[in-house]
Amino acid sequence: MAAIIFSALAMTLIVGVRYLLSSGVFAFVTKLRHPGLYRGLEARIWREIGWSLASAAIYGIPAGIVAWGWQARGWTRLYTDVDAFPLWYLPVSLLAYLILHDTWFYWTHRWMHRPRWFRIVHAVHHQSRPPTAWAAMSFHPIEAITGAVVIPALLFVVPIHVAVLGLVLAIMTLMGVANHMGWEMFPRALVHGPAGDWLITATHHDQHHTAYRGNYGLYFRFWDKAWGTDIGLGRFAPAAGGGERAADR
Repeated sequence: MAAIIFSALAMTLIVGVRYLLSSGVFAFVTKLRHPGLYRGLEARIWREIGWSLASAAIYGIPAGIVAWGWQARGWTRLYTDVDAFPLWYLPVSLLAYLILHDTWFYWTHRWMHRPRWFRIVHAVHHQSRPPTAWAAMSFHPIEAITGAVVIPALLFVVPIHVAVLGLVLAIMTLMGVANHMGWEMFPRALVHGPAGDWLITATHHDQHHTAYRGNYGLYFRFWDKAWGTDIGLGRFAPAAGGGERAADR
């Protein structure tokens, strides 16, 4: 039991530090690129940090249990020998994890937008309007639980190399923070080109925080398109210093 507790505490620390570093870097870049974008939001940012660190503890518990189970019991399908599966399986497993994670996120996100559950749970996240780089993990504990269980659960079912898992977590962190910054870091050619028809960036997700509906996906737009919940791209205006920032609400 002590080993499990230690593992959960260690993973909580890792998730918390990862959040502070990633959101901190993007917040710093925002300050350089778009000075004043977060002006007047200081109290809300501190609230976002508080909710996010609480979420880090919730994410750390299942992650710590799974990490202990992998190392001590060999419970999961996580592997370290790159020759255990054909090389083509590495990108396939990456895409599989992203698609399955996106699917889970889309349907739980839609569920949390039902009026009763929105008031109880998801309203915490939507206090971030407009969102900031610190809002990526600003969740009510129930919402944090729905996000915390999906990757650990997949590890028991879908084989994945430890390095590819690291890439999945990096993409999850990058997109979670970048999609809440309040400005678009990706070039217009990508966002408004063929790739942007299927990939979610801040321009797409900002519209969700503006309209409080639609655009429920995490990485990809295909579930939104398939179920008629894609409400298009948010309104971003050119910003001084390059890039794009969220238009005034």
